[in-house]
Amino acid sequence: MRIPAPSLGLVMSYAYLWHHEHHAGRSEGAKDRPCVIVLSVVNRTDGTTKVGVVPITHRAPSHDAAVELPIGVKRHLGLDSARSWIILNEINEFTWPGFDLRPIHGSADRADYGFLPPRLFSTLLQKLGALWAAGQTRATPRS
Repeated sequence: MRIPAPSLGLVMSYAYLWHHEHHAGRSEGAKDRPCVIVLSVVNRTDGTTKVGVVPITHRAPSHDAAVELPIGVKRHLGLDSARSWIILNEINEFTWPGFDLRPIHGSADRADYGFLPPRLFSTLLQKLGALWAAGQTRATPRS
């Protein structure tokens, strides 16, 4: 499977582990889902890259810590036409490429769907930054 560089705004297929699953003792995500890379930091000492991803889900959030994914963007990424949200109150962190990247649906050789448009990604980062600063985002380590 071709694994691209961990670039901000890239949407990957990933076995996301929800915070409540992690808290219950699970170590593997129950479902592979599209996730957006929102953090990518290279360790200058050992050259490893730490990545943070947020999940995309069909389930309407019961909170306002989410951004709805426009249908045009879903089409551009090759996702289905059902309503989806990018959830911003939790994040998975891992060392790239990690063990939980998965091939995208319908392709054995690709793990990425493509990039979010810059304006949407900027909106997402602003909201995520505000939530993080307010202590309203939980990080789940996956490495």
